[in-house]
Amino acid sequence: MKIRMKFSKNGPLRFVGHLDVMRYFQKVFRRAEVDIAYSQGYSPHQIISFAAPLGLGVTSDGEYLDAEFHSAESSAKMLEIINAQMNEGIELLEFKLLPDKCKNAMSSVAGADYRIHFRDGYYDEQLFLDKVEAFIGQESIVIVKKTKKSEKEVDIRPMIYDMSVIDGHIHMQLATGSVNNLKPDLVMEAFCRYLGLAYEKFAFQVHRLETYLDNDGVLMPLGSAGEDIMAPICDKEE
Repeated sequence: MKIRMKFSKNGPLRFVGHLDVMRYFQKVFRRAEVDIAYSQGYSPHQIISFAAPLGLGVTSDGEYLDAEFHSAESSAKMLEIINAQMNEGIELLEFKLLPDKCKNAMSSVAGADYRIHFRDGYYDEQLFLDKVEAFIGQESIVIVKKTKKSEKEVDIRPMIYDMSVIDGHIHMQLATGSVNNLKPDLVMEAFCRYLGLAYEKFAFQVHRLETYLDNDGVLMPLGSAGEDIMAPICDKEE
C-alpha cells in the first residue's frame, strides 16, 4: 500500500541536508518497527521518496514523503508510533493512504507557499512590504540564472503565482517541481535589485508553508491525494 506522510522541519534541523533527512527517516522507521516495504535484490532498501527537497537552512511545515507499507495501524496510531522516535524539530503531521494509481510525491509537485522573515541588521523591512504590490505588478521580472557552465536571462514572473503581505510578512506562491522550479531566494534577489539594493543572502529566513499538486489547474496540498486510515489495514497475501 502507498502511504503519503507530511512532516515539519524546524529549529536547528534546518541545517540538516536532504540526504541526511532521508537517512534519518530510514532509521526512524526501523526504530519504530513499522511494517515498511523493502526493495528486492542483494541490497534491500526501504521504498521511500520525497516530494521537493528543502534547501539548507529553510524551515517548513509542509514537507512530504511517500513510502510503501505492508500493513499499518490507523493514521492516528501511526503518527503516535513514529513521532515517539523523532527528534525535536521534526514531526510527522499526516499519515494518509494513497490510491494505487496515484503518482508519487516527487512527480506530483507543482507549487509551494513560502513566508519570508527579515533578519535584523540588514534591510528596512517596511521598504520591502510597501513595494510588494509594485514589484509583483511588473509584466516581466528578468534575472540572470547561473549554472556551472553558463549564464542566461530568465523571466521568473510566470513562475510567481502570487506574492502579497500577510500579517506583516511577505508570502509567495511559486512554481515548484521538475518542470518549473523557482526558489524564494531568487525572487528576493530580484526584489533587492528592483529596489536598488545589494542582495544579502543571509538577510532572509525562508519558511515553506505548504507543497502543492496540480488538480486540473487548481493547486491543492499534496496530502489531499490521500485519506486518513481509520482502522488497521494489511495488504499481505494470506
